[in-house]
Amino acid sequence: MTIQVGDRIPSTAFRVKTAEGIQELSTDELFKGKKVVLFSVPGAFTPTCSAKHLPGFVQRADEFRAKGVDTIACMAVNDAFVMDAWGRDQQVGDKVAMLADGNAAFAKALGLELDASGVGLGTRSQRFAMVVDDGVVSSLHVEQPGAFEVSSAEAVLATL
Repeated sequence: MTIQVGDRIPSTAFRVKTAEGIQELSTDELFKGKKVVLFSVPGAFTPTCSAKHLPGFVQRADEFRAKGVDTIACMAVNDAFVMDAWGRDQQVGDKVAMLADGNAAFAKALGLELDASGVGLGTRSQRFAMVVDDGVVSSLHVEQPGAFEVSSAEAVLATL
């Protein structure tokens, strides 16, 4: 079943690369008591994700903060090393948290996994964005296959 507006975020964990190495970040740590914009891409370093999706959130980070967003997070079914390298490549800095959902546990828990095995990518996450207030989904924007419209930084900003 796919997560809906009003649902609580499932309890799971991401991996992030820090100066101390790979660390686990629980969904409770990420979402509790905060307003978080989480967007998901099918893969780091992929064309639309690198040219449009992630850059839009980086460029508009200050606008999100001005609207009360505590954290902007990008998630992909990649490992923490890849997410860290992609973040450095895209000059994310501290504007966007780069979250690895390496085994697609979070994507599956949301019901938003994507079978991309036909193009050699295995299980991935659908492209989506959501606003989460203190662990509860307040808006959800899931793209149709191949589309990039409702989950862009501009589209999400318009809903805040």
